[in-house]
Amino acid sequence: MSESVAAASSHGSLALAAVQMNSTSVLEENLATARAFIDEACAGGADIIVLPENFSLMPETREQRQDAADRVSEVEAMLSAAAREKGVVIIGGSTPLPAADGRVTNTCLVFDHSGQRIGRYDKIHLFDVSVSSSESYCESRHIAPGKTPLALSAHGLTMGITICYDMRFPELYRQLAKAGAELFSVPSAFTVPTGHAHWHTLLRARAIENLAWVIAPAQVGAHPGGRQTYGHSLIIDPWGEILAECDGGPGVIFARLDRDSASQRRRQFPVLEHRVLKG
Repeated sequence: MSESVAAASSHGSLALAAVQMNSTSVLEENLATARAFIDEACAGGADIIVLPENFSLMPETREQRQDAADRVSEVEAMLSAAAREKGVVIIGGSTPLPAADGRVTNTCLVFDHSGQRIGRYDKIHLFDVSVSSSESYCESRHIAPGKTPLALSAHGLTMGITICYDMRFPELYRQLAKAGAELFSVPSAFTVPTGHAHWHTLLRARAIENLAWVIAPAQVGAHPGGRQTYGHSLIIDPWGEILAECDGGPGVIFARLDRDSASQRRRQFPVLEHRVLKG
């Protein structure tokens, strides 16, 4: 156990861990890798562990998405067992679930320290963009969007659950902050060009404007089908300071979350109360 994480436990604060992965198109491989990283995070003293977007599958085909969605019970079983056996909260990045219209959802499942599923969030904002003349995405072709923001509590902490492209829509985070969220989870699979341009700026902005913690685990490297992801998983404090960054390949980063930090900052700097235009 690292000194900083040990101090977090002994003083009643929470130890956060963000897992950076290079997921493949093989579900079994990804679940085994994710479990190994969860164990590593637990060995480091983590209380809350967050996996990246698409941790269970970086698909090449519609059939792979559908197969993973049909096997979501295997994904849930791994996350539940790990949370229960290790006594930690696990925010399960995202995984496909079946949608009513024949597509899948891009879904984050959250498990508490007893292994009980305490939340489900379906990604609201879908990545239908042209990154460049040679790189474009249309998530809505395969993914059905969610409609409902999710804030939930564990370890006495209220968390706002989001996914990747959501970070470009500050109104979502303000709504979650109004619901009491002190920590935003932003599992991602960011492209390299947009990562270079906007990753750090957007995540720091979401932290600063809401005086909230941000934990953003990411996919990194080359994936099936030629996709490249940016990595640089981050943990950011309510003042916008980057406390931990994974600037290499797959791995785990840690930071301590002082439970009183966000509320103290909000009392000292009550920006959330000073809003004039409240749409």
